[in-house]
Amino acid sequence: MSGHSKWSKIKRKKGANDSKRSKIFGRIIKEITVAVREGQSADAEFNSRLRLAIGNAKGANMPKETIDRAVKKAFDTKGEALHQPTFEGYGPGGVAIFVETMTDNNQRTVANVRAIFNKRGGNLATSGSVGFLFERKGIFLIDPAGKDLEELELEMIDAGVEDFDIDEETGEIELTVDFGDFGAIQKKLEELGIEAKSATLERIPTTTTKVDVSEAKRALNLVEFLEEDDDVQSVYHNLEMTDEIEAALEE
Repeated sequence: MSGHSKWSKIKRKKGANDSKRSKIFGRIIKEITVAVREGQSADAEFNSRLRLAIGNAKGANMPKETIDRAVKKAFDTKGEALHQPTFEGYGPGGVAIFVETMTDNNQRTVANVRAIFNKRGGNLATSGSVGFLFERKGIFLIDPAGKDLEELELEMIDAGVEDFDIDEETGEIELTVDFGDFGAIQKKLEELGIEAKSATLERIPTTTTKVDVSEAKRALNLVEFLEEDDDVQSVYHNLEMTDEIEAALEE
């Protein structure tokens, strides 16, 4: 299992409590808002980004009425601007960190992100300092729902899937695809009658940074504080998730 998959699995477990779920819902509502405004449509059939956001909302078990309300509000207030600045920096142990945000107040967001880096042993860097260490990938989380796994894996690889990772505990499968193949894999899953629990575009590290357990905990503490900020949508890092670190985080 890749380091990315290990950290994703740990985050999914931690995301089960109400406060985490509330923040997840808040981020998805922002995704819906931007999708409606950029696509100039509240109809998911004609707005692929909105269709993706609604799919993620369903995967997070967001109530239908909450989704519908978010879509309507986004369409009714589409004149209000939301910005999507990104931030790059380093955490404890030299771990590279890339932060994606969505905000209606850039000054607030910059101040908050900088303060979190400074207080948690990290430092912000200039644009481009760590971005080259990550590549854009599509990540799908699916439930095979009785499908023959060997046959499914072969079909998905033929369709362009780069990594087919099975969670032995839950039976869920994480698919990693090239950025350019995202739409094709969505279509393939639809053909197979599989509805993705989530489908996201993420930044996967091309190289990782190895640190000891103590530094790893400090770096991931910084990541978690960033993720808790209301303006932050996603945080990516290149920490090498060893078995020792994974075990320490699950204690």
